[in-house]
Amino acid sequence: MEAFQIQHLYRRAGFGILPETLKSLSAKSKKEVVDNLLNGSKKVSLLEVDISELKVAFSSMMKAEKPDKEARKNLRKLSRQKQIDLNEAWIERLTNPTALLREKMTLFWANHFVCEDNNIVFIQNFNNTLRKSALGNFGHFVKAVSKEAAMTKYLNTKQNKKQKPNENFARELMELFTLGVGNYTEQDIKESARAFTGYGHNLKGDFVFKERQHDHGIKSFFGKTGAFSGDDIIDIILKKKQCAQYISEKIYAYFVNDKLDENHVNEMTQVFYKDYNIETLMRYVFMSDWFYEEKNIGNKIKSPIEFLVGIKTLVPTQFKNPKQQIYLQRLLGQTLLDPPNVAGWKGGKNWIDSNTITLRLKLPSLLLNSAYISKNKTGTNDSKIEERKEFFKQNYGKRFNVESNWDYFNKHFKKVDITELDDYILACNISPHAKANLNSLAKVSKQEYCVQLMSLPEYQMC
Repeated sequence: MEAFQIQHLYRRAGFGILPETLKSLSAKSKKEVVDNLLNGSKKVSLLEVDISELKVAFSSMMKAEKPDKEARKNLRKLSRQKQIDLNEAWIERLTNPTALLREKMTLFWANHFVCEDNNIVFIQNFNNTLRKSALGNFGHFVKAVSKEAAMTKYLNTKQNKKQKPNENFARELMELFTLGVGNYTEQDIKESARAFTGYGHNLKGDFVFKERQHDHGIKSFFGKTGAFSGDDIIDIILKKKQCAQYISEKIYAYFVNDKLDENHVNEMTQVFYKDYNIETLMRYVFMSDWFYEEKNIGNKIKSPIEFLVGIKTLVPTQFKNPKQQIYLQRLLGQTLLDPPNVAGWKGGKNWIDSNTITLRLKLPSLLLNSAYISKNKTGTNDSKIEERKEFFKQNYGKRFNVESNWDYFNKHFKKVDITELDDYILACNISPHAKANLNSLAKVSKQEYCVQLMSLPEYQMC
């Protein structure tokens, strides 16, 4: 398999690839490389933070005859801190994944089955359900998500009762999770909402089905009639080919190209509709020749998380204060565990605006090189550049206290010539203007040149 194809695969299925791994895989066939990627993601390793302190505080509060305001305040404070811990742990997992594709798929599904909650137990369970189901059967996945405590709270299923149906989950199930806008009627929503009545959970977050609150009556849904349950509704939806197409379109847009190719999506739909096996679909995509076509390489804008994790993959960077990393996510426009709404982040060109592109271009030097980039070879000063550097130091420098492990970078790129670094760091060709600007800068070291490359507009692409 060609080196550039492997790099493309690992940028999309992960966050990049180191020189030694690339070299070892280059001698293998496409099938062997893809098999290696998929087999390496078979095992599920749950992501968990220590919540023992929270459990003790909650238990004490529940035992009290009348929990005081201070106890409740302390519990909320602990929960907020644990969500920060979970955010940090997730970033670290993405940077050092035990199962590369599974983790990238978990990130993808988190913006498909969008959910948020202020209960760390519920949101951690939900995150791990995404992880466990990321490469499994899509039908089982949807059913598992529908019963998660975080989801029953987020889309009000726990308020969905026989006497007073709540349609929120039923609507988003079809509009966002399975079929897409316009492929159902308002009556379909009303009837399916009845099927999901009685869904709830206990204090531990375990699913509880409340028989007395469930509507056991006859429902009519997509031309079928019966005393349908929530699982029955999902099974009926899966029989519609539109479901396989909708998911294939979203996966194509995320892993291949924002601009859909109808023929390629139709191929994926045929494969997926057979058994809704996500791993089989991903294998088909990665084995397809069109996945490696020039038009699909280096054409996607990195999400903020892909951008941050990509930097940390090359040069491990540790934030001394985890809150700073969350603050940075907010500045860039994507905070893990805190989606903007049920539709999630729009992605694509929406990741970039005048503020975020300025921060993105300066961030590598800010995090890795104290906001410094070499002056040009003639030694002349550009006052505007100096003003920008001072602006970033004043506005962001004090807020990002980090340690960068350049020894890691130097170890892995030891055998890579400085003139070849751009082949490893950039996914697309450098524009003539950027090339000229890059050539004007002094290449003091590989470290310095790495920062220069990361500070180009081309580094925003994957």
